[in-house]
Amino acid sequence: MSLRIEITGPVVNVTLNRPEVRNAFNEELIAELTAWAESVTTSGPRVAVLSGAGKMFCAGADLTWMSKMVAYTRDENLRDARAMARMFEALDRLPIPLIGRIHGAALGGGAGLAAVCDIAVAAEDALFAFTEVKLGILPAVISPFVLAKIGRSAARELFLTGARFPAARAREIGLVHAVADEQELDRVIAKYANDLMTSAPEAVAAAKTLIAEVSSRAATSATEYTIDAIADRRVSPEGQEGMTAFLGKRSPSWISRGSS
Repeated sequence: MSLRIEITGPVVNVTLNRPEVRNAFNEELIAELTAWAESVTTSGPRVAVLSGAGKMFCAGADLTWMSKMVAYTRDENLRDARAMARMFEALDRLPIPLIGRIHGAALGGGAGLAAVCDIAVAAEDALFAFTEVKLGILPAVISPFVLAKIGRSAARELFLTGARFPAARAREIGLVHAVADEQELDRVIAKYANDLMTSAPEAVAAAKTLIAEVSSRAATSATEYTIDAIADRRVSPEGQEGMTAFLGKRSPSWISRGSS
């Protein structure tokens, strides 16, 4: 299997498991990651942590897979690109928070994985790059998710040069949210996971949808959407429980459920 999935209490650890090729993408890994992402619901684990086995998070495209692409027709390339786009969309739409544990390097599509993580934590010595232009191609499928994180200005520099950049720069432009010594990555991630466990699970899923909807709408349309969204949450069972617990100075039910 190209993907290793382990559930520990409320956390599911999803590991890219191709260390012999630096966890590079091929058709099998893309299919397995897509299938996992599309199977996730709010009734299972509360938080997902995405990492890479071995010395690197993800090196982008597998060389054997790339050698096939050279001979692909345009229709075959369209099919191939749609499969990868489906994977990134499924990860981006996960109803639970996705934390990225990034060490070694995240190159090409690997940097795209960092972009679809809700929270990305990188080792201090991790390297990032959008290397596609060095091969005469484009960071096309990942671009909607990367641009949402780093903006057009940083993309103009990094997409066009394909240059490698350190974790500190990745944090500066918003690609990652925290940088730590590699030995401290799991501690930092555990802190994020614990914080997330105090958030209401259905509200977290709704908040992810809110971010996607509002960021893609014009201001007037977004306003109407947000009015409906907050009204719906206030009358939801979870919203009622959260507000009642706050007023009653007690912990809401999902905190004890998440920590069990």
